[in-house]
Amino acid sequence: MKTGFATFPLDTGKCPKWLFERMKNLGGLCLEIMLEEFDAEEVLKRLSHPVWFQSFGCLLAFDWNSSGLTVVLTAALKEAARERNLDIYFAGGKGKTSLKTPEELIKIGEKIGLDGEKYSYLSKLVAKIDNSLIQDGFNLYHHTFVLTKKGDWAVIQQGMNVNLEKARRYHWCSLNKNYLDLTIEPHVGIVSDVFFKKVLNLTAKESYQNKIGIVKILNEENKFLQEAKKILTLALYAPKKLFLDNIEFHYHPVLEEKFDLKRILKTIEKAKFLNPKTIEELLLIEGVGPKTIRALSLVSEVIYGSKPSYEDPARYTFAHGGKDGTPYFVDRKTYDETIRVFRKAVELSKRKLIF
Repeated sequence: MKTGFATFPLDTGKCPKWLFERMKNLGGLCLEIMLEEFDAEEVLKRLSHPVWFQSFGCLLAFDWNSSGLTVVLTAALKEAARERNLDIYFAGGKGKTSLKTPEELIKIGEKIGLDGEKYSYLSKLVAKIDNSLIQDGFNLYHHTFVLTKKGDWAVIQQGMNVNLEKARRYHWCSLNKNYLDLTIEPHVGIVSDVFFKKVLNLTAKESYQNKIGIVKILNEENKFLQEAKKILTLALYAPKKLFLDNIEFHYHPVLEEKFDLKRILKTIEKAKFLNPKTIEELLLIEGVGPKTIRALSLVSEVIYGSKPSYEDPARYTFAHGGKDGTPYFVDRKTYDETIRVFRKAVELSKRKLIF
């Protein structure tokens, strides 16, 4: 097998209707064949594999070097699974559609006899983890949640960095490991062609003690808010003077921030009042976002000497061409013939099952 890499520049274009319909038809046929030949769990594993997912998008003739592959492929599969009434369910999508994911999962749960609230919770948590515990400069704008009747799930979500005009894709799958803690290195893979020297990564195993410190300082009965204000004020205006109990804090992205200190402290005060027992509970408190987590991570680092990880967690075939002409423009005739052959194969397999 030949291996390589894909690039993820932000694409402002729109998938033409003729291509989307073909992607939906061929993608739906592929899903149906995989469900018959294997099972829904195998489909989850494949969708959550970054390279397989990318290859699948290329098979369906979308651009290999476009952020749109993620958005269009998941949208096509979502419609195909619904229209074909397949035993695999897609929720969410791009932009405002992603905000409807929890509501869609509750409806899916009612339909197939699962606790939709549980998956709604997971959807929100996974998004919060990639947006707040991993602070790589890519803001999420796409979130797709895939669910099976057995309750196994996968998530494909994507973030954008407007300044770099790049995207980064995050893959999750409940079958990948026994998730005892979703906040500790939970990804199947994170795909990006941009890597940074320093990324605040609180999902790394090395960040575990820092997260313990965050929760601890929110539950201790002490003068925490006064100490936090002192630490954050020094971090902003006099970082060279920031020492506590002979522990010097390590480099931290908070130094490059210009945040509203009053707002941060108000959010922390609210979090302290709600008394979260885990980092998961903290993440799901309204108003707690990347800046609050960064500030709390700094305070934990200074008070307990628990340094978080700053290692960037990102890692990383054309059958019908690509719509932008790479390696050649889409051969619609061949594409339609492929759909016809796949459709006939599915129909024949169903006849065999009947007889």
